[in-house]
Amino acid sequence: MPPVGSLILYSACQFNSLSSHPSEQFIRSPKFPAVCHNLLMCGRYRLSRRKQLVEEYFDSASDEPEWTPRYNIAPTQTVPVIRQNPTQPRRELSLMRWGLIPSWAKDMSGAAMMINARSETAATKPAFRDPLTSRRCLIPADGFYEWQRAGKAKQPYCFEVNDGGLFAFAGLWDRWKDPTGQWIKSCSILTTTPNAVTSAVHDRMPVIIATDDYDQWLDPGMTNVKAVSRMLKPYDPRQMRSYPISSRINYVANDDAGCSAVVELAQIQNRLF
Repeated sequence: MPPVGSLILYSACQFNSLSSHPSEQFIRSPKFPAVCHNLLMCGRYRLSRRKQLVEEYFDSASDEPEWTPRYNIAPTQTVPVIRQNPTQPRRELSLMRWGLIPSWAKDMSGAAMMINARSETAATKPAFRDPLTSRRCLIPADGFYEWQRAGKAKQPYCFEVNDGGLFAFAGLWDRWKDPTGQWIKSCSILTTTPNAVTSAVHDRMPVIIATDDYDQWLDPGMTNVKAVSRMLKPYDPRQMRSYPISSRINYVANDDAGCSAVVELAQIQNRLF
């Protein structure tokens, strides 16, 4: 596995009991607790739109079944990903495991630590170098979460683009063959320096690809890493907003609209004292 310095890791906190829905396949890990409020960027996000709306927005096609709206997507779970068909002029939506497993990995034990890739160094790291060159994807979302330290506690915030509209993280993907010969496709979210909205809470933010850059980002024929890297920049803060949410988001078993509902900080403080 590449050096730890090449990854954005959870700091001692991942999870065991992941939420489940009939249309989703989740991989459970016995190593981690079921609660986490100490994630580094970017470790939780929301995709509350139905499959049809996502396909229409990204002008993509898919044979995947309908899914349940998600409000607390966590690493190692299966997530929708948009890729460009390499031989035909169409985008395709498919499901991948969040937490990249390099094609050369001996096993998948390090995948939960590879949910993110630093955009500044991805081109030099063994796990991300080839995917950045030719295996790029869009990861649809309509919100993401970060935690701000408040004394001994950590206050979660929800971040949205265009008042809660759909957007896409810059993603990298790879495929790995398990011991049974089955191919597992997995992905990672690129991160960058924060903008004026996210910097108040965290010193990193996920890369959000501008709509006008979708075609170039997805183009498998675009192998100029310098040109691609110019898209890996902080998103326009004028198109973003953030607001405090409750600690329900800390528990991966909670996966409903209440996870991203706005709360007043005064209410939270009153419960603490």
